[in-house]
Amino acid sequence: MQETNLELFPVAEPAVEIVPGRKLTAKAAALYAAPHDHFETRAVDELRLGFDGIAGDFHGGTTRHSGGREPWYPRGTEMRNERQLSLVAADELTIVAQRMGLAEIRPEWIGANLVIDGVPHLSMLPAGSLMFFKGGATLKVDGQNKPCRFAGQSIAEHVGAADPDATALLFPKEAKRLRGLVAWVEKPGTITVGEEISVRVPEQWIYR
Repeated sequence: MQETNLELFPVAEPAVEIVPGRKLTAKAAALYAAPHDHFETRAVDELRLGFDGIAGDFHGGTTRHSGGREPWYPRGTEMRNERQLSLVAADELTIVAQRMGLAEIRPEWIGANLVIDGVPHLSMLPAGSLMFFKGGATLKVDGQNKPCRFAGQSIAEHVGAADPDATALLFPKEAKRLRGLVAWVEKPGTITVGEEISVRVPEQWIYR
């Protein structure tokens, strides 16, 4: 019997690792909205969502203009608004505050719209995750909200930092992967404080 030359049949590349999808249960612990002319948010009892986001909100709209986050477009290019809402977790903000040597960082200081309870490592929730609110609204996660100096400046102002510039620059460094998520409205509806959320995390794959 003729021996097979294995060198002619190299071992195939190993398959990517597949992480199964799963479902989580969470809660909208607090809600915030921003005046149309200001970045910071204010506590509210409900958020009325349309396909353009929160009505009258600073980040509302079906489209937005590109900025430093989109270097592949000339600044100011009109594009789809996938950043209609900002989602954060209280435990992650506590970690960032401790790293910065602050007593606290409040969600409204950095323009958050929702504080989500019940999702471990919220900022690591993958793009494409769906949040089904009991009242009928659905949000789709676009991805992590990368921390910026603009939010850091707001924090510096609220805590009365001795060196505002240093505090503003410290936030992007210490809040990396802890800044929360940005999402857009897939299905309109009204969200209320304390509302239950069913989170659907999609199947993921990891290249080695």
